[in-house]
Amino acid sequence: MTRPRLGFLGVGWIGRHRLESIVRAGHAEVVAIADPSRERRDAALALVPGAAVCEHAGQLLEQPLDGVVIATPSALHAEHCQAALDRGLAVFCQKPLARDAAETARVVAAARAADRLLGVDLSYRHTEAIQRIRDVLRGGGIGRVFAVDLVFHNAYGPDAAWFYDRSASGGGCVIDLGIHLVDLALWLLGFPAVDAVTSELFARGVALAPGDPQVEDYAQVLLRLASGACVRLTCSWRISAGRDAVIEAAWYGTEGGLAMTNVGGSFYDFVAERYRGTSRERLASPPDAWSGRAAVDWTSRLAAGAGFDPQAERLVDVARVLDAIYASTGAARGACGPDRGRER
Repeated sequence: MTRPRLGFLGVGWIGRHRLESIVRAGHAEVVAIADPSRERRDAALALVPGAAVCEHAGQLLEQPLDGVVIATPSALHAEHCQAALDRGLAVFCQKPLARDAAETARVVAAARAADRLLGVDLSYRHTEAIQRIRDVLRGGGIGRVFAVDLVFHNAYGPDAAWFYDRSASGGGCVIDLGIHLVDLALWLLGFPAVDAVTSELFARGVALAPGDPQVEDYAQVLLRLASGACVRLTCSWRISAGRDAVIEAAWYGTEGGLAMTNVGGSFYDFVAERYRGTSRERLASPPDAWSGRAAVDWTSRLAAGAGFDPQAERLVDVARVLDAIYASTGAARGACGPDRGRER
């Protein structure tokens, strides 16, 4: 197995963390880094001495690479992914892959045309808690799922100004935090079509109308699935939750329930439990070093020679749901999931 040569575009906090995880795993060789900040470049270079140092994407893509890891601001994701894929490079990108479904579809189409592996850092899929929940769900262990409750409250808001510019970020807490939970709900249920979406979005306690240029810091969302199940999502920035974060995802079926819950307000520690009436069974507990697993999984698949994965099409399905949430605040909206006739 030949180790692929990787370049890192964006080595701020999240990019540097993924760099550490990939270097530690040893599936790939990091040969170049790019970031406009000299301080961030120097910090990353300490992890990969000898790597080429670049100031911007153009310089990075001139290097001899097999793949690129992208951790730039959201407004640049689609452009940077497209440029890398057009050069025949595999891509691993931070979420969201793009700001809306149209941009997402263009990136996925480029990956398909180039037959290159495209990955997105939907990292909660790789927690031990969700893996155990997935095993039970896929085995029919709680019967027919009819309800899903999703919560992601963050006592803090992002620091960077671009998060609060809709043209740069694509939205607020829904596209930043809610994307993880929408992805989990649909992925674990096999991506059923979404028949209707109702949402209420707020900024500093004031309800937003569709098309409002402000980004939301609180959201309540209801999805109606073609399977008959309903999904309720609540997420926020800077809410007074009495702890750093509240992160919960629960699936309720005709024969039991399953839940992932963060421990003590932690962003990293989760338990998974199975419910039967008033009893509960622990399925997973901390510690669990999961946060870099999505990136490591991508590098190991790249090293094994993987090309385009058709599951990347599901990124467009999630993006369509997010588009519908932003478009439907205060009113129900029609189907936005996979085409009914499409093979699943």
